Amino acid sequence: MLEEKNDNLPEADGQEQIKSEETVPTANHSAIEAIENSNAEEGEDDSISEGHDIPMLNYEAMSMEELATELDKLVSNQKVMSIRNHVEEIRKDFMAKYHHFIDEKRDEYSHENNGDTTGFDYHYPLKNKFDSTYNKYRELKNQHFKLLQNNLKHNLDVRQAIIEELKGLIDNPGESIQETLKNVNELRDRWKNAGPIPRDKYNHVWNNFHFHIERFYDHLHLDREARDLDFKHNLEQKQKIIARVEELLNESDIPKAFRELQSLHKIWKEEIGPVSRDHREELWNRFSELTKQLHDKREALLVKAKEKEEENLAKKKEIIAQIEAISNETITAHSAWQGQIEKIENLRTAFFQTGKVPLEVNEETWTAFKNAVRNFNAQKNAFYKDIKKDQQDNLNKKLALVEKANALKDNEDFNATTPIMKQIQEEWKKIGHVPRKYSDSIWKDFKDACNHYFDKLHAKRNEANSEEIDAFEKKKDYLEQLREFQLTGEHKADLDAIKQHIENWKTFGRVPHARRHIEGKFNKILDALFDKLSLSKKEAEMVKFNNRLEQLADSDDSRKLENEQIFIMRKIDEVQGEIFQLENNIQFISNAKADNPFIKEINKNIDRHKEELKTWKEKLKQIRSLKQQE
Repeated sequence: MLEEKNDNLPEADGQEQIKSEETVPTANHSAIEAIENSNAEEGEDDSISEGHDIPMLNYEAMSMEELATELDKLVSNQKVMSIRNHVEEIRKDFMAKYHHFIDEKRDEYSHENNGDTTGFDYHYPLKNKFDSTYNKYRELKNQHFKLLQNNLKHNLDVRQAIIEELKGLIDNPGESIQETLKNVNELRDRWKNAGPIPRDKYNHVWNNFHFHIERFYDHLHLDREARDLDFKHNLEQKQKIIARVEELLNESDIPKAFRELQSLHKIWKEEIGPVSRDHREELWNRFSELTKQLHDKREALLVKAKEKEEENLAKKKEIIAQIEAISNETITAHSAWQGQIEKIENLRTAFFQTGKVPLEVNEETWTAFKNAVRNFNAQKNAFYKDIKKDQQDNLNKKLALVEKANALKDNEDFNATTPIMKQIQEEWKKIGHVPRKYSDSIWKDFKDACNHYFDKLHAKRNEANSEEIDAFEKKKDYLEQLREFQLTGEHKADLDAIKQHIENWKTFGRVPHARRHIEGKFNKILDALFDKLSLSKKEAEMVKFNNRLEQLADSDDSRKLENEQIFIMRKIDEVQGEIFQLENNIQFISNAKADNPFIKEINKNIDRHKEELKTWKEKLKQIRSLKQQE
């Protein structure tokens, strides 16, 4: 508020001891003083009172974006002095949140730069917007103060001149009583419209004016009838004010009632003239007593507000304690840290939404909150610093795989390269996370290299598949012809014919993997033809085996040939074991003669197994010879 000192006020001389209209009882003094001080402030700038109608929101619970929006709305739509308390509250909460926000960004920067904050510079566009709006408010306030300063001095001069005119009318009436009364009323009207004056002059100037008004009524020999009529009118007006204050005592909205009480005091003092001495003290005592009652109710409300602030303080201390407890927990997993971060965010929201605390501990509470959150962030950053190192190691591993995939992507030795590319993909899956800013780009590079290779592989296979489908169709037609084939009964000619069918079948080439059942159908027909031939069992077996062996050799899977060799070796071991067991059994038969039927049967089995053993050994020889050729 502007406080302009002016020592040119007229001093009361002699009996003109400037005092309030009535003597204020000691018990009621604080209530009257509170109202007079408030009226003095608003008497300096009447736009201040308009701020009472603007609700004071819970700005602490708002985000910085919401605070910036609310500030812009107030500055754009309200008078500058009516929003001063709101603006400063908004600015206090915005700056507290902003500094906390910047501290967190600085901590993040420090974390990313091994503790060095030398180059830290964070640009926050919302802060520029907020500052711009706040500066606009300050400019409007300065303009208002400059204009108000001039007006206050002018209005003070006007009121002092009115007082001097009033004193002149009292001390030198010189006119008829009716004319003097008319002039006094004109001075009172001019006084009402003279405008605000500096607050430090308010009570002195008003009391000075009222003192001389009372002198006018009390000491001049006015027309008694006119004076009594005026006294009566003033009495009725003040009685109405008292009646209204009695009603205000029952008003549920106490702040609103108290603001109206302030206005009623102003009207009582500034707009209504004196009453007769008979009623003056009684009337004022009643008014001041009612004022005290309403003031006491307001004070009780303020006590409750204070108690609420104390409750809020206790809640905020508990929230700070919870944050500190969470900070002291030992967390070793990313998922668990995410849960802790969510808890802290919820506690932060609860802190801001809790409401105001006592002003004297507000800064202390806010500092404790900031330190608790900062400590949590320090613990979190320490954990993610280690995570970042692991992620960098993972990045290096994946970069190496990308390089390897790019080196192989154009290789056309598909049999050798495909297993390597698949192994690279498996290794990629086993590597953990990489820094987020590289994740998408490195995955794209790896995927592009793999897709490039496998697209070429599939194209090659599609080309081969068309040949295999053609081979299947040819084999399918040939199989129908083979079913019509008949043996002539001449052993050599029939065997040569069967062998030729086998050679013809080979010339068609491979068939698709899903249609290799046709090979089984071909082998089944061959088995039936061999059974009709008068070949030895061994000879027929070896012809069929050679055909099967060639099919295995043509297969893509080299393991099939290896498995066949292992199978034959096991069969050889089994047959040899059978022969050994049979020969061993004969030795345990005492006095056995060679023509004994039982002995004959055993020897027959031994001979059969030995022939079978020769066949298996011949097969093993064939398969080893084929593998050496490879």
